[in-house]
Amino acid sequence: MYLGIDIGTSGVKAVLVNDAGAVIATAARELALSHPAPLWSEQDPDAWVEGAIGAVDDLASHHPREVARVAGIGLSGQMHGATLLGEDGRPLRPAILWNDGRSQAECTMLERRCPSLHAIAGNLAMPGFTAPKLFWVARHEPETFKRVAKVLLPKAYVRYRLTGEMVEDMSDASGTLWLDVGERRWSALLLHATGLDLHHMPRLAEGSAVSAVLAPEYAQRWGMAKNVVVAGGAGDNAASAIGLGAIAPGDAFLSLGTSGVVFRVTDRFAPAPASAVHAFCHALPGLWHQMGVMLSAAASLAWLSGVMETPAAALLAPLGERVAGPSPIKFLPYLDGERTPHNDAAASGAFVGLRGATGRSQIVQAVLEGVAFAARDNLAALSAASGPVAELDLVGGGSRSPLWAQICADVLGIPVHRVEEGEVGAALGAARLGRLAATGEAPAAVCTRPRRLASFAPRASVTAAYDEAYRRWRALYPALKEPL
Repeated sequence: MYLGIDIGTSGVKAVLVNDAGAVIATAARELALSHPAPLWSEQDPDAWVEGAIGAVDDLASHHPREVARVAGIGLSGQMHGATLLGEDGRPLRPAILWNDGRSQAECTMLERRCPSLHAIAGNLAMPGFTAPKLFWVARHEPETFKRVAKVLLPKAYVRYRLTGEMVEDMSDASGTLWLDVGERRWSALLLHATGLDLHHMPRLAEGSAVSAVLAPEYAQRWGMAKNVVVAGGAGDNAASAIGLGAIAPGDAFLSLGTSGVVFRVTDRFAPAPASAVHAFCHALPGLWHQMGVMLSAAASLAWLSGVMETPAAALLAPLGERVAGPSPIKFLPYLDGERTPHNDAAASGAFVGLRGATGRSQIVQAVLEGVAFAARDNLAALSAASGPVAELDLVGGGSRSPLWAQICADVLGIPVHRVEEGEVGAALGAARLGRLAATGEAPAAVCTRPRRLASFAPRASVTAAYDEAYRRWRALYPALKEPL
């Protein structure tokens, strides 16, 4: 048996996977976000730990014999979150998350300080990354910065609390702007640019390697053996790739989670910072990947659901499983700024085209299409960087909707496949990394592709209409960016 724990933004998921690779049980705990100021997004690091422990407690309560047989644990998690620890190993302040946009000025300063940043880190300096967050703390909370002993990412903090070891994997470390992504090691030069040194960093491990052993108190709590290994694990998107069997160059998927991602595996470090494409290490040795990132994907639908005080399922139901063509309303899904291709933390969302006769379903459809149009922006950036993508698997909470899947296929112009376990992809990938660490098996034997539940092909009847709608949609960002 193997256990995968995913530290998400809105919740923690835990999955129990048997030796045949099937998910036999899942558990989840919700997490709260804090927005104490405009552009700020923070979370209590201890809430991640409590959520992880609680989710595994649930599994152990309902499946004690299976949990007792767990041999390996893998962790995945939201990337970039700056968790600042003092000498006592306790957080000095709430963690600053991936969708926090306060450090735009620090990004500009960091790129001026370190002209070689793009070549080493393979990415633009963006407010979502970890290094600008530390630069912001140094400038605005200097007393806190002086007390920083270690900087951990979210899943690394959970690992530390579960094992006593401070370790980070290559894929998650790639999102800090402190990693030499091509060489897969911390860069002293990049660290120095933000006032840090190598001793502020955890040690590094490949995602499929043993990083630590579960602490005896938790092994006893869950009825496990004393030698349960914890794998290096992965950032959430790299973990999703492992769960999807995306481990060969060219494999690609679209994630419609809280954020949205178009992900493609590469066999080399292939940075393309000019188009705000991310180039990161994959969770397996000798592999890298490219990502286009949207900061608000399923979060856009969740926002609309909250504003309308109506469950998302009830909003989608009147639209059925396909629409006749584009909504007359256009929606920019930049509720938390945007990364690819704009790299604009100050970008904001908008509805355009509202009239007195506009109905709720047209607005709901516009939100789904706005996210799909943003995914097309991402796909175009990846295609320009390293060639076209022929098809995409679909994962994340948005993968539950056949309607959204069909809209994505129509907008992107390529087939989209809804796959089994698409909603727990990152946690499943983490469990697979836990297995690889425990058994030493070949990745290809473990990281198999999931069964396709449904395929959605672009419809010729709406292709031209969506191409035109996309063209009009693309004109909105530069137009609305101008000051009123």
